[in-house]
Amino acid sequence: MELLVATAVAAMTAAGIYLLLRAQTFSIVLGLTMVTYAVNLFIFASGRLTVNQPDIIVNPTGTYADPLPQALVLTAIVISFAMTALILVMSVRSYFESGSDLVDLFGPEETVSKDRR
Repeated sequence: MELLVATAVAAMTAAGIYLLLRAQTFSIVLGLTMVTYAVNLFIFASGRLTVNQPDIIVNPTGTYADPLPQALVLTAIVISFAMTALILVMSVRSYFESGSDLVDLFGPEETVSKDRR
């Protein structure tokens, strides 16, 4: 089970980094979302994977699910939702101002002049 979770975290991280390195705003938003999902899964898995166990300590000698990673992931989900909303607003504004969704330093019509070299 640990190998499956580690592979899923690695695959989501790799896909997120690939999308972050593209030069389009929608790909960057999707890449940030994939990376946050990977981090959330990593934090959740760090609390040990237990099946059909209560998350509240009823019996101190029995097994239970660790509630701290669950609380951290819940907080991270709320923060990532707000971050995604902010990035989407900024990308839509950038699209309407520039007319393109490219994230380049220079636009397609601009070139580096000889004075800047």
